[in-house]
Amino acid sequence: MLMTVLTVALTLLYPLAIWLGHGKVEPRWLAMLLLAAAVTRLPALRLSGAARWSVAGALVLVACAIWSNLLLPLKLYPVLVNAALLGGFAYSLTTPVSAVERMARLRGEDFPPVAQAYMRNVTKVWCGFFIVNGAIALGTALWASEAAWSLYTGVISYALMGLLFGVEYLVRLRFKRLHHG
Repeated sequence: MLMTVLTVALTLLYPLAIWLGHGKVEPRWLAMLLLAAAVTRLPALRLSGAARWSVAGALVLVACAIWSNLLLPLKLYPVLVNAALLGGFAYSLTTPVSAVERMARLRGEDFPPVAQAYMRNVTKVWCGFFIVNGAIALGTALWASEAAWSLYTGVISYALMGLLFGVEYLVRLRFKRLHHG
């Protein structure tokens, strides 16, 4: 539980810390934030292939930032996270149980085929989100100012994610009304 809270806090504060540290702290030292974020993910390694790829990629970015003392490798971390999530969600579409259904089953429920199809479609929507969000994060990392990158990766992308969660929740309520009574 503590590691999960630490991971979330580091993930949320990471873009802000990079922006505030830019020009004041060498990127090789800012890389320690990314190393800390990777370390907090270690308990999840046994659970998820996406977590393993995410941690491995983060360690490569840390090494690149330390070696080059450039900020760009650190700004690529949100791109890596989106790619890892995309990989996990997209891979689940090749299996009988999609990522969204797997999460829904954590509550111990079984679902009829119509609900399984709905959750598979929601998984596809999330894949689209990760593609677009990752592409925008890449674009801001390569061509925007540190402030614009930080604003997008630290605020706007989370707001868009929350908006998608909210819209999907409303669609799900309607879906349940139409298909369960």
